[in-house]
Amino acid sequence: MSDPVPASRLDQELAAQLSEFAAAGLRRELRRVAGRHGTTVTIDGRPLVNFSSNDYLGLSMHPALKEAAARAVADHGAGSAASRLVCGSLAIHHELEEHLAEWCGTPAALAFSSGFAAATGTIPALVGSDDVVILDKLTHACCIDAARLSGARIRVFRHNDLTMLADHLRWADSLGGESRPRVLVITESVFSMDGDRAPLRELIELKERHGAFLLLDEAHAAGLLGPGRAGLADALGLRSRVDIHLGTLGKAVGSAGGFIAGSRTLVDYLIHRARSFVFSTAPVPAATAAAMAGVAVIRSVEGERLAHQAWRHALTLSKAILQTPDAISTIIPWQLGDERRAVEESLRLREAGFLAPAIRYPTVARGQARIRFTVSAAHTGDQVKQLLVHAGFGNMWTAS
Repeated sequence: MSDPVPASRLDQELAAQLSEFAAAGLRRELRRVAGRHGTTVTIDGRPLVNFSSNDYLGLSMHPALKEAAARAVADHGAGSAASRLVCGSLAIHHELEEHLAEWCGTPAALAFSSGFAAATGTIPALVGSDDVVILDKLTHACCIDAARLSGARIRVFRHNDLTMLADHLRWADSLGGESRPRVLVITESVFSMDGDRAPLRELIELKERHGAFLLLDEAHAAGLLGPGRAGLADALGLRSRVDIHLGTLGKAVGSAGGFIAGSRTLVDYLIHRARSFVFSTAPVPAATAAAMAGVAVIRSVEGERLAHQAWRHALTLSKAILQTPDAISTIIPWQLGDERRAVEESLRLREAGFLAPAIRYPTVARGQARIRFTVSAAHTGDQVKQLLVHAGFGNMWTAS
């Protein structure tokens, strides 16, 4: 038997940092999910009702998506075998993009392997060191990382603070000179951790007044808002005034991947310059076909019914936890502040049969730890009721 290999200096340093994470209540683990059935997942041999998924309409288990994925594997194989620009641009990729463009009300769309890849490919392709990116402080990490990668001058405005955004836009105007920088404003429509919405109409008016462009991340709004359920811009009748629509196919759509929707010129340009598109193997056929089926369900009468069901559950949780008369998203944060307390509450809920992990730094700021509940159309009213009871909101639920 060989002697154990001594820990390298790198491993020793990393182990020390992991110990610091644990001491601060920030140590994380991968939960091995042995199976899923509806809203129930099996972890460590125990069934848990899942209140942390982004599968807002329950489409990931929908028969139409599973059948579409199986057909795509039979017709096209398990993988796309190449990047889109070589020989991996399958017919179903083009069909999906046609469906996405129609859904978003834009001339064109481009599919990526993930929402993260869509952001990190698009933003550095559009802005560089001579340009300016202005982000909402709570914008998703993929857009923040992409802005840094671009080398552009970055300004951040306080969450939903239009006065501060206006200040940054005026500063960008002053840069002027021989060639005015391109100014890109980035925000989410529905924010992933707080579940609140951007003041989109006022934000669009501001960016238009200053000649800036807007990238709107609709990841947590698509499938739920608007007459076509394409997102907040759809709900407010503002789709044509958004320059770049960023979306994901792994949340309400029920599959995997991401996309950019916008003008034909924008998409043609990204085909040339978005490195995460140019240098990546094309999305797998199964996920592409499932996404196309998911968009079709969302836009159907069934999709309307599923969205209504998800909103009904969101309203119940919002009234009890946030004590608000309305629900503005299917994300309901239970603000706890202390990281250790958030972990303890998460473990307590797990013992009661619910999966609702603690959300901590760096996902949210230090001292703003929370349990982030998300609801799905697939949940039952009784599951929502029992969650509130075990979380300690039973009296508020009864009152609502």
